[in-house]
Amino acid sequence: MTGKLIKGIAGFYYVYSGGQVYECKARGKFRIKGQTPMVGDLVELSLDPASTASDPSMLAGTVDAILPRLNEYDRPPIANVELCVIVAAAKDPEPLTYVIDRMAVSAELKDSEVIICINKEDLASAEEIAKIYEGIYPVHCVSAVTGEGIEDLKAAISGKQAALAGPSGVGKSSLTNAILGENAEVGEISKKTLRGKNTTRHSELFAKGDIFLFDTPGFTSFETPELDETELAKYFPDFEAYLGKCRFDNCMHINEPDCVIKDAVKEGKIKKSRYTSYKTMYKELKERKKY
Repeated sequence: MTGKLIKGIAGFYYVYSGGQVYECKARGKFRIKGQTPMVGDLVELSLDPASTASDPSMLAGTVDAILPRLNEYDRPPIANVELCVIVAAAKDPEPLTYVIDRMAVSAELKDSEVIICINKEDLASAEEIAKIYEGIYPVHCVSAVTGEGIEDLKAAISGKQAALAGPSGVGKSSLTNAILGENAEVGEISKKTLRGKNTTRHSELFAKGDIFLFDTPGFTSFETPELDETELAKYFPDFEAYLGKCRFDNCMHINEPDCVIKDAVKEGKIKKSRYTSYKTMYKELKERKKY
């Protein structure tokens, strides 16, 4: 049978399949191959009649195979993130567009879809930050406190494995609770049997109906380990229409003359904050090469 790996801890892997959670051990072949099952994996599993699960509500099983992954992340260690929901606060703290842009590039690198979610709409207007990403990524303005915009966000993430990412203090935990409510199918099982009362220390995948949401402690930024600065512009969707049209084929859109991207910024066709993020990221990637 197949199932979703919803949590891994202390050598046990908890797999959700057909309304049942299975407490599984991984076969030794994974260790031999240097593979590790990850939260979010779609796996093949089988019952293990010789073992008993630690919780009577679960069945004991064995993870037999890991099905092909869409992607995988190292920090946090999760797989098959189909949709990255980048959460920013309209206020308290003020949104940092560079942080959002860096996360978006990292998600693009992993072939994850991107949604921008502006939380705490009850505290301040979110219009300014929404305007930055209009036409680039879908933007949802929500309030985890009042519930405004939550149903539309749930509809947008339904049917996909989604992860919330963003700086500390933007309300990711409150947003998770607003999306899943009190009756999250896997979430309730996990809260009762797998997690401490007040602190989440491990990545976990919750489910409610068609919504599959990663609970990822410390998911405040993404990494861009293999990205070369010469490839960076490809991961800015708002640059796409201009790529290949500059005077120089190898234009990096920084100091070169006759650069159509710089012209687009001057004409307001590309937002200045986005171009500033590009230049900052380009410099960081280039500096990293020296070390």
